[in-house]
Amino acid sequence: MRRLLIIAALLFALVLGLVGGVLLDRYGPALIAATGVVSLPLAAPGDSAAGQTPDYNLLTQVWKLIQAHYVDRAAIKAQELTYGAAAGMVNALGDTGHSTFLTPKQVTQERVYTQGSFEGIGALVEFKDGHADIAAPYDGSPAQKAGVHAGDIILKVNGQDMMGKTLDQVVAQVLGPAGTQVTLTLRDPKTEQSRDVTITRAHINLPSVEWQFLPGTKLAHVKVSAFSEHVVPDLQTALADAQKGGATGLVLDLRNNPGGLLDASVDVASQFFKSGAVLQEKDAQGKVTTVAVNPKVPKTDLPMVVLINAGTASAAEIVSGALQDAGRASLVGETTFGTGTVLNQFPLHDGSAILLAVEEWLTPKGRTIWHQGIKPDYAVSLPAGANPLLPEAEKGMTAEQLKASDDAQLLKALDLLNSNAK
Repeated sequence: MRRLLIIAALLFALVLGLVGGVLLDRYGPALIAATGVVSLPLAAPGDSAAGQTPDYNLLTQVWKLIQAHYVDRAAIKAQELTYGAAAGMVNALGDTGHSTFLTPKQVTQERVYTQGSFEGIGALVEFKDGHADIAAPYDGSPAQKAGVHAGDIILKVNGQDMMGKTLDQVVAQVLGPAGTQVTLTLRDPKTEQSRDVTITRAHINLPSVEWQFLPGTKLAHVKVSAFSEHVVPDLQTALADAQKGGATGLVLDLRNNPGGLLDASVDVASQFFKSGAVLQEKDAQGKVTTVAVNPKVPKTDLPMVVLINAGTASAAEIVSGALQDAGRASLVGETTFGTGTVLNQFPLHDGSAILLAVEEWLTPKGRTIWHQGIKPDYAVSLPAGANPLLPEAEKGMTAEQLKASDDAQLLKALDLLNSNAK
């Protein structure tokens, strides 16, 4: 059974409006089934925590005191308190944004991502510092078209204050069917200015790969939006078509790519170099395992530049780091999100689950990505309010229009490829 990596510090897909579905890259060995149960020891043999057990009497005492004395009787809901205690226990590990507790609904909805089709506003959020932030809007999504940007802080949903709310509570307010509207009050962390954005929810199909020759050139702009089930064959087709069309170089665009299947990331990276490593995995005992290039996938030696930003996460960071370490491509843009743990999902008896970090992944040269991200070779930011240019939008553009665009990162990649060709 395929294993999965956590995507972008416990990113949540905004599906069906906004869904708390965790985006994962690999199933862990302990993932039995969607409704399965796994029995686990309290501590691994030889672990320093072996022999320690939770103080169940203390937990029971807290429960009884709440039952006997808490004034808001309607707020005493056994399931919510149980889930709160479970979440608090996992959160106490200090692995903020990675190891986490999932409700049954979140367990069910996390499977949506790799299918590449869902309803919602088309964005990803993370939960940190006590509030929900936009991690990345999907390319071409209602959220992006409405002017939602990575890093925006969600202050209100339909006028209701979300500060101090849990992610689930934010989710509940944004949920709604396609065709309905939701208004988000967002704060830009750079300018500290707030604004209201009204978004019409829609059915969202995520094409894993799109490409187009940059206007006036034979340089292929290849946009990989997610590492879903179809990304490997789709990328192979795109690269083959570009080369048949006379491509002399390519821009691999991984901006706002939240990641996906680890196997897909290995096979994507493997299309750009013939041998070596794609990543390293380090377990809790410090054992490091190298994941090698897949020699069976088609290869291309076209000169290339990779575009990255703060929304580039997980599997997309694996590919970026591998290409950078191999000297295969220059990276242009901004430091990536910084996802770096392999999570195993352990199902619980009522359909809920916990995700626990059991491994850390590193670049082929052993660089840590967790909380640090991949730094670009050329740091380039987009102007305030600008969005990355997509291949679809380039179809009707002229070379002059491209040069006049706000996508400074893409223009830098174009300059680098043109300079290298001279």
